[in-house]
Amino acid sequence: MKTRHIQGLYLITDDSHGEQLQTKLAAALKGGTRIVQYRGKNLPASMQRLEARMVCTLCRQAGALFIVNDDPHLALDCQADGVHLGQQDMSIAEARTLLGPDKIIGTSNRTAEQAVASQQAGADYVAIGSIYPTDSKHDAVHIGLDVLRDIRRAVEVPLVAIGGIDRDRAGAVIDAGADAIALISAVMADPSPALAAREIALQFNRRAPMPRGKVLTVAGSDSGGGAGIQADLKTITLLGSYGMSVITALTAQNTCGVRSIYPIPAAFVGEQLVAVLDDLAPEVVKTGMLLDAAIVFLVARALQEHGLLAVVDPVMVAKGGTLLLREEATKACREHLLPHTYLLTPNLPEAGQLTGLQVHSEADMEKAARRLQQLGARNVLLKGGHLDGEAVDLLLDGDTLHRLPAKRIDSRNTHGTGCSSSAAIAALLASGHPLPQAVILAKEFISEAIRTAGDLGAGHGPVNHYIAAQQLMSKIKKY
Repeated sequence: MKTRHIQGLYLITDDSHGEQLQTKLAAALKGGTRIVQYRGKNLPASMQRLEARMVCTLCRQAGALFIVNDDPHLALDCQADGVHLGQQDMSIAEARTLLGPDKIIGTSNRTAEQAVASQQAGADYVAIGSIYPTDSKHDAVHIGLDVLRDIRRAVEVPLVAIGGIDRDRAGAVIDAGADAIALISAVMADPSPALAAREIALQFNRRAPMPRGKVLTVAGSDSGGGAGIQADLKTITLLGSYGMSVITALTAQNTCGVRSIYPIPAAFVGEQLVAVLDDLAPEVVKTGMLLDAAIVFLVARALQEHGLLAVVDPVMVAKGGTLLLREEATKACREHLLPHTYLLTPNLPEAGQLTGLQVHSEADMEKAARRLQQLGARNVLLKGGHLDGEAVDLLLDGDTLHRLPAKRIDSRNTHGTGCSSSAAIAALLASGHPLPQAVILAKEFISEAIRTAGDLGAGHGPVNHYIAAQQLMSKIKKY
């Protein structure tokens, strides 16, 4: 059934044309866009045909659907998958006669009555909006989520929600019954259309069966099981996502510290990356101990090529003082990895090393976070556990600064907190939570993991992943 494809991120083109449009669309498709609707406003017919065919080619290469706005004749000419009709455009019956039975026809609707009428007339999907107030259409009527729910109950064909939807509103719209979310500026106006598309496309995983989403961790192995790959995979699995791993180094360590490190050759790290990326298609990558510059380069290139969300935990020094990131690798992280980083999660010493700033207060933390963003990280979570008093983290989410305080827990069992925290964020992003919610939930998870940690070993024991995950998943199910 052709309507089965009307699901996921539905991108409507903006006023970009030519090479600019091609670049934006290619990136957005890499980020997970599943449907593209082309609007060739104010262009001569000949230019519209050329541009529509270019968009069609990009969609075919990405396995996405291609829909033409308003014009069934253009849809036929450029071999589009279908056409989207407004209430004042050609009738569904006329468009069906022109395009044939196998093409997709969708319509714009504001009410349940319009949606039912469109379904009865043969529409393959109905677009509903405007869900929220929007700047892209000043005469749009704001209908809200309650009307969307009413329409969901009234029709069986897929629903495309449109209007004023952004990353932080997408989850509520999906939960209200939307099969697809139509966006324009939230992706097309973003400096990184691939990341903008990916962070919204991932939220459709909230409807998937467990495990929800796929997370790749690229990190070192901790033989004691408290940090590194072992902690990452525990966290990812317990929080309901599917975990994969690329191992960068083997360590001989326990709760008392790192005794020795056996580096994995960069070429073999690259083979692991290719094997996983080619077959299992992870959606979020979490990085930990990368050790040397050659591995940093490999990871940065993979992120760029695949349009993945990267949660980068810049693991530099172990609790006992062992260097886990060589000097040249720190420079490579700063220059090559940060520009492809979705969320950077340094502690205060790591932030200081990356920025060259002294970080001794919350005001210093904000300066460091903004400096890290200037270096290329899209978002920064700066963890303030090294400061005295309550444990305050700062999340710089685009231009918005969130202050995240928590009561300090007096415990020696904190081994693996950084690894587990960033892995939790990655798993929560992959399973459909927007960034601010994922960070808040991960902080709750790690606080509970520290609070309930038992005494294992003679040094800094591991946190309690199991109990913390049980409690967090129980809370999430109540949403």
